[in-house]
Amino acid sequence: MDKKTLFFITILGLLIATQVKAVCPVCTIAVGAGIGLAEWLGIDDTIAGLWIGGFIVSLIIWTISWLNKKNIRFKGRAAMITVAYYLITILPLRFAKNVWHPLNEMLGMNKLIMGVAIGSIFFFAGTMFHGYLRKKNGGKVHFPFQKVIVPISPLIVLSIIFYFITK
Repeated sequence: MDKKTLFFITILGLLIATQVKAVCPVCTIAVGAGIGLAEWLGIDDTIAGLWIGGFIVSLIIWTISWLNKKNIRFKGRAAMITVAYYLITILPLRFAKNVWHPLNEMLGMNKLIMGVAIGSIFFFAGTMFHGYLRKKNGGKVHFPFQKVIVPISPLIVLSIIFYFITK
């Protein structure tokens, strides 16, 4: 996908995102745009991985929310969805020789996989923290766009940290 198409899809998504879900559409689009921006700017795989991890978690939460809405429930559903999303994301990257290069490691781990793991954990924590803040405030947000800002903030902070670490 070229840069203009990615930009157009991002803007279009922002314009048509109307219904707020477990992780709102704007938040997911912001994470997706972060992935595209990282690649476009030639940013280190660790940072791109942070945003890919956040995007995967967002898709998992959206899928589970959609299944709940359709009243589709079965044993091991969340685990199956989680494993499936990580596999369909990481396996193609594994077979891309330029991504899984032995010199593309930090602390003995592939930079992209490290970023995905850390990004997933911190995006999920941000999402849970948003839920906690909202619950403590009687089901209301403390400030506009809290649902977007709180989950994405850890990814932004970690991107800045990893930028200086990998510079």
